[in-house]
Amino acid sequence: MNYKELVRQELERLEEETDPMLSVVNMIDAFLAVVIALLLVLVNSPFNPFTKEDYVLVKNPDKENMEILIKKGEKLERYVKTQSVGEGKGVKVGITYRLEDGTLIYVPEE
Repeated sequence: MNYKELVRQELERLEEETDPMLSVVNMIDAFLAVVIALLLVLVNSPFNPFTKEDYVLVKNPDKENMEILIKKGEKLERYVKTQSVGEGKGVKVGITYRLEDGTLIYVPEE
């Protein structure tokens, strides 16, 4: 090898290392990896709108801003805690007892 060939090879190597398209391709690969990770998180989330499962979610239990989200099929219901007392007409259907350990037991009336 002569000096000119060595210089030409070194210039080709430097040109390959500083190719701006390589950095663009690397950015696209990183972006695709992030998108795939976010899609996997969405698929495994209980808030996935495409899931067939029903669920109940309680946000901030026993606090002033407590919310209950109920998903049945494609319907999503949201209940927000308020200070108002419910009222209406109804029939007594049973009694609920709270045990010393905090467990609630419901006894239906016959």
